[in-house]
Amino acid sequence: MIRRALVTAALLAIPALAPAQGRVQKDASSPPTFTVQKFDIGGDGGTDYLTAEPGTGRVFVSRGTHVMVVDGTTGKVLGDIPDTPRVHGIALAPKWNHGFTTNGGDSTLTMFDVTTLAVLRKVPTHTGGLDGIMYDAADDRIVLTNHSRPIGTVTIVDPNTGEVVGAAELEDDAPEGAATDGRGRLFVNNEGKSTIQVVDLKTMKATASWPLAPCEGPTGIAYDAATDRVLSGCGKSSVVVDPASGRVVATITNGDGVDALGWDPSEKLLYIPAGRSGNVTVARQDGPDAYTVVATVPTMPGAKTIAVDAVRHVAYLFQPEYGPAPAGAPPGPGERPARGPVVAGWFFVIRH
Repeated sequence: MIRRALVTAALLAIPALAPAQGRVQKDASSPPTFTVQKFDIGGDGGTDYLTAEPGTGRVFVSRGTHVMVVDGTTGKVLGDIPDTPRVHGIALAPKWNHGFTTNGGDSTLTMFDVTTLAVLRKVPTHTGGLDGIMYDAADDRIVLTNHSRPIGTVTIVDPNTGEVVGAAELEDDAPEGAATDGRGRLFVNNEGKSTIQVVDLKTMKATASWPLAPCEGPTGIAYDAATDRVLSGCGKSSVVVDPASGRVVATITNGDGVDALGWDPSEKLLYIPAGRSGNVTVARQDGPDAYTVVATVPTMPGAKTIAVDAVRHVAYLFQPEYGPAPAGAPPGPGERPARGPVVAGWFFVIRH
């Protein structure tokens, strides 16, 4: 499988650099210019989240039953992490050189060596609905957000040993992204109730719940330490929250079908991917409560998650392209239209 993906990427790398890929720029005040590259990295399986390793150019892409590792500069497939049934997300803990994937198919984490990609162990989590995952560097812990039943949960994992060391219950059974402030507070987007819950990482108890109107269905999240603001990605209208008060202090108009966001703190750029709209809204932070949309970058329908390398200042997306569904094929999960086989795996690279 890797051999086929490498050949496909090499064949498509040159046309991906052609002007047809486009440059996008808008906004009168020092507008950044964005260049988009597109590579076919091949491979089988759908996708959910992807993760960029800061500074190295490597990108970890979930593919349903495995994780592809891609060179973000060339689109070349560098390796593969197998046996990750219904994988959703990937987190990297550089202090320990360990990576983790959330495997919804068997409620495990795959723990791997970040350098060699060798699988170190499979970790049972004893909870269902594994979905989001992030590394909290300040507190040195892996954080999982789980669509568990009857209520959603947060699970804490030791990034050195891989052992589960804590858990907290939430108010919603559809928690999505999570972010920490580096001072013992975890912020969790609840997609069903359109709230952010605050979890005390010492007591592992939820201490607050903040409504996010006009945001509906919050998913991606980031915390900006410089301005002490929580950035929450939502369909059509994303929001910025002051964690001192829990109030929404700014809104950003963007596309529909958002399932993540990317934040580049030194560039003060927020990337909001929209799978239904087939684009990425880029907003510049002009102040703690002021944001200007500087570009709308075209991608493709379905590309709803994103990863930003905040060292190289590059954003990445991935979306498979599907062929026609066979006659009589049953609908997908949630009564989604039936899909045919994967005919291409489009890896997008956004630079400015």
